[in-house]
Amino acid sequence: MDALELVGLVAASAAIAGAAQRTPVPAPLLLVAAGLFGSYLPGVPDYTLDPHVVLPLVLPPLLYTAAVDSSYLDLRANLRPVALLSVGYVLFATLAVGWLAYLLVPDLPLTAALVLGAVVAPPDAVAATAIARRIGLPGRITTILQGESLVNDATAITAYKVALAAAVGEGIGWAGGIGEFAVAALGGIAAGLLLAVPIHWLRLRLGEPLLRNTLSLLIPFVAYAAAERFHASGVLAVVVVGLYLGHRAWQVDFATRLQEEAVWKMVAFVLESAVFALIGLQLPYVVGGLGRYGVGEAAWYALGVFVAVVVVRFLWVYPATYLPRLSPRVRQREGDLDRSAPLIVSWAGMRGVVSIAIAFSIPVATDGEPFPARNLVLFLTFTTVIATLVVHGLTLPPLIRLLKLPGRDVRAETLAEAQAQSQASLAAERRLDELLADERNALPQPLADRLRTVVERRRNAVWERLGAVNEITGESADDTYRRLARAVIAEERDVFVRLRDERRIDDEMLRTLLRRLDLEEAAAYREGGSG
Repeated sequence: MDALELVGLVAASAAIAGAAQRTPVPAPLLLVAAGLFGSYLPGVPDYTLDPHVVLPLVLPPLLYTAAVDSSYLDLRANLRPVALLSVGYVLFATLAVGWLAYLLVPDLPLTAALVLGAVVAPPDAVAATAIARRIGLPGRITTILQGESLVNDATAITAYKVALAAAVGEGIGWAGGIGEFAVAALGGIAAGLLLAVPIHWLRLRLGEPLLRNTLSLLIPFVAYAAAERFHASGVLAVVVVGLYLGHRAWQVDFATRLQEEAVWKMVAFVLESAVFALIGLQLPYVVGGLGRYGVGEAAWYALGVFVAVVVVRFLWVYPATYLPRLSPRVRQREGDLDRSAPLIVSWAGMRGVVSIAIAFSIPVATDGEPFPARNLVLFLTFTTVIATLVVHGLTLPPLIRLLKLPGRDVRAETLAEAQAQSQASLAAERRLDELLADERNALPQPLADRLRTVVERRRNAVWERLGAVNEITGESADDTYRRLARAVIAEERDVFVRLRDERRIDDEMLRTLLRRLDLEEAAAYREGGSG
């Protein structure tokens, strides 16, 4: 893939993903369909990926982004269910789906079937988490799904490497496989912890936000490569570093946080869009290389694997949910369980980018011999990902609504936010009085009053969101505030542009003034409760 082909792929996939936001069709499905359509167009190049660079290129940034945005404290509080899903379920699904595929597909070696099992084992809970937040699922279910998606990738990739070693004839047994898994997992955690502390120390001492963000772009690749160099789990190292840095993100300056958020959202958007487009682009070549397996026959195998993936998740989630609760200690610690929660967790089993990236990394040949049924494994992976996105992705929202789960208590959350902001503002006012009492901090009275007004506005903004709705417009107070703030800021922005066009200020001054307005608008947007 040359530079022009890469640019074309990124540009086209990003445009299609952006257009998908205006349609009811999920972006991954539209990207797959567009890629499939594009593969038959004349002039579209043959996109091929080097299996050796897919995992280290695609997974580290995606996992790092998810880890930084996760809550270490919430994950620790839900460690048992997260571990049962991200480790126990993935290993169970690898063995169960692999064994069923071995029984279903004639002449498919057991080792290749286990590779398939490892590839399709990890659910990609990003979409499920987005749906959960949009509809308002209880926070614990959302946390469990998010925690599962972080750690299950490391489990799946380690299981994949063990199965791959067996498939290429390296003679690894069950005991050796378990030992290798343990070493990789513990080594990945250790590598992440060893790297996280010096990386965070360096982040705090780099003076410029641009330098910090440059380091941020390198962190996931460095963590992955360093852990893999010592045969540890690079994925787990990336997750540990991301959780550590995310937990301490408050210690870096605001400019770094703002830039990092924007940069990593863009990186994740581009990578995910490109990977799903590659499914469609690669599908005709995968189908053409099925060999002795016909398309119709392979489609039946795909249906069987999809059903196995769905059933196996139910077979694990329900016992893993209820058996630990036989212990009075667990019941007391975790409280009452909503009986609909296991159903939601079971059905939130959409596969995604991780499965695709692992599948792409399967070697074309080993020791000069073609990998057994590689194209069939790719085909079954692609169809499983697409089927789960269609079936689970389209039915999960109505299922959640049908079950009428108790959603987030928005008023209680706003009240808690207001109380926290009130405590912080009172502390800030006391500190401001102390500072202004010092003659070295003397300010003209208008500026001192402005500082006090800013602190007071932050305290009052959240309380105002608890107020009544405007009877005429139907807007809440924060919606009205945000709309009016945008209107007056837009008026100022128009004046600045007009002054620039009249050559009364130059472009450099215009950029300075516009940035100031942008920060004001961002502050108004966040104060309105939509940050």
